[in-house]
Amino acid sequence: MVFCQQLGCEVVELNVQVDHVHLLVKVPPKLSISQLTGVLKGHTAIRLFTAFPVMRKKPYWGNHFWAKGYCVDTVGLNSEMIQKYVRFQEKEEQHQEQLQLEPLGGPSRKGR
Repeated sequence: MVFCQQLGCEVVELNVQVDHVHLLVKVPPKLSISQLTGVLKGHTAIRLFTAFPVMRKKPYWGNHFWAKGYCVDTVGLNSEMIQKYVRFQEKEEQHQEQLQLEPLGGPSRKGR
């Protein structure tokens, strides 16, 4: 992501899902997280609306591509664990959805 590099940041891991994005970024201490988030959301929205003009006609969050909020956490010693979480989050969510679809008591035991 060019915007991150311009701000002195490094994208470590990125996972784009249907309704949200997981992003692990190394951010220099001089840059606020809200400033980084604003730049990323603003620039990506402009690029997406330019590439896909039909999206402007959809009523996303008051004609904005991104929702207003975001969730941020700091990473210390467990950076490898967080990186794996971001990388494999989509698979984990699919697994959790599948578990919710199974009837109570687990898979069917017919035929045993």
